[in-house]
Amino acid sequence: MNEMIGEIEDIAKVFKWNFHLFERNFRGTFSDEPIDELIYGISVSPPDCEPVWFTFLSNRRMSNPVNLRLFYNSPKEEERKYVYMLSTKTQYAGIKVHAAIIQLFRYISEKYFNRFEMLDEGKYWETSDIKILEETFARYTSLIDTFGDALNHVPRKENESIEAFIGRIFRELNKNSQK
Repeated sequence: MNEMIGEIEDIAKVFKWNFHLFERNFRGTFSDEPIDELIYGISVSPPDCEPVWFTFLSNRRMSNPVNLRLFYNSPKEEERKYVYMLSTKTQYAGIKVHAAIIQLFRYISEKYFNRFEMLDEGKYWETSDIKILEETFARYTSLIDTFGDALNHVPRKENESIEAFIGRIFRELNKNSQK
């Protein structure tokens, strides 16, 4: 694990990304349950991007401090699975950063992981096609801009809850998109 952490740290320095080192001296084993509640590994933070987690629990499964704290001791079994589901929003970081993160995961997963699953809404993980990634980014940017405009221009009705207001905006946008 130290070799992987060192490589990611070097890559973060090359890209001038901030990073945070967690525990480096891995004491874990392959098991269903962690033997402690420590986080091992490194997170990197590209500009305008949520942290990208290369962090693990002692059972060698990927997790992060937020998911560990929120879901590890949840009384609901269906919530405990979220301990191992990591995500990073890259929309505001841009296409180049998104592609670099995917390429980094591809490299690290091939070199260090026995089993790894990635769901990439930009489809770059699956295709390595920058055009598909550009189209996906454009579509999401348009949706975000349209929703932002609606929030700024659609008045909230008297006594309307925020949930009802947002629901009404979504319904109106959906109706307009089907025209």
